[in-house]
Amino acid sequence: MRRRIYLDHAATRFPKPEIVLQTMYEHAHSQEAAVGRGAYQASQQASQILDSLRREIRLWIDAATSDEISLQSGGTEAINVGLLGLLRPGDHVVTTAAEHNSVLRPLKHLVDQQVIRWTVVPVGDDAVVDPDAVLAATNETTRLIAIVHAVNVNGAVQPVKTIGQSLAQRYAEASKPILFCDAAQSFGHLPLSVREFGIDVLASPGHKGGQGPLGTGFLYLRQSLHDDIQPTRFGGTGGQSESLHPPNEYPAKLEPGNRNVPAAAGWLAGLQHAWQGQPSPQQAVEQHAAILGQLAQQLYARLSEQPNLRVIGRPATPLLPVASIAVDGLPAAEAAMILDGEFGIEVRSGLHCAALVHEAIGSPIDGTLRISCGEETSASDLDALLDALAELS
Repeated sequence: MRRRIYLDHAATRFPKPEIVLQTMYEHAHSQEAAVGRGAYQASQQASQILDSLRREIRLWIDAATSDEISLQSGGTEAINVGLLGLLRPGDHVVTTAAEHNSVLRPLKHLVDQQVIRWTVVPVGDDAVVDPDAVLAATNETTRLIAIVHAVNVNGAVQPVKTIGQSLAQRYAEASKPILFCDAAQSFGHLPLSVREFGIDVLASPGHKGGQGPLGTGFLYLRQSLHDDIQPTRFGGTGGQSESLHPPNEYPAKLEPGNRNVPAAAGWLAGLQHAWQGQPSPQQAVEQHAAILGQLAQQLYARLSEQPNLRVIGRPATPLLPVASIAVDGLPAAEAAMILDGEFGIEVRSGLHCAALVHEAIGSPIDGTLRISCGEETSASDLDALLDALAELS
């Protein structure tokens, strides 16, 4: 059987840690129960799993309390819940051309509904935004600045910390725009402290650097915003069933319906396993980031040696092993199909759900061939990729 060479980790991590899959199976097989829907032991244990997961995520992002974490079905849901729940008529929003459609499309919807006004700040040919340009785009009605931590098209890391600290210096706390961060590509991969970075809202899936299964995610919301955010989905929460209104408390008011407890149990096990042997998750992430940084340098160096391809939007200092390329004479989709069909190499082609960044970085009209590695990517995987790319001219 042909070896599978998976190089699409920016979409989802594969393989998932064995302990994640084992824990999910064991929970669903012998312990499954709905959260908050019973006083019996299994239901109480399900609630404890979610509480433990919130505490674990808090450690990974350096939040003040676990009560600042709401659990969602993925990064897209978390972003929508955060943006749609916080923005009000007349608000002004600043974002960048490097954002994922998970951010761009909710904002465009609100613009089309004439709810908000929106400024998109251009990025350079490496997809990185100038922090001064972001700050210059704000005005007295700016309610929120949305910025991705790491760009999914080329792995470029945005100056979120610089922007967050500059906002804290420029504005009084009561008038400071909300800093909303999409951490889909950075959570679990790069050091991230919401308090040190000055991040007010952070959304991420759990199935990439977060070690978890698909269908997991979270929304971090700074304590002072808990009363401001409004629910955008409604239903049973397991409590206050006599009321037609959702709970007022965060995170309960953002978590209607049944939670995916088997996935949460697996995600919790994956996160805990990822920092075994390290004093803290933060130190484990630093070690992980160092490995990925070395892999990124190797990936970009080897791609630059290939005469039949063009590297798109290369970051000045690659920190994540994510690269976009164009192969001479081949549309991206065709190149991806050949790599898969003839060589067993799985990469992504197209525009990667990022509508506005490609003009800035000089992508072909049909998008790029995106290669994204994980910590498990071996030297032989890169050898196989480069050998296959050499045959595509």
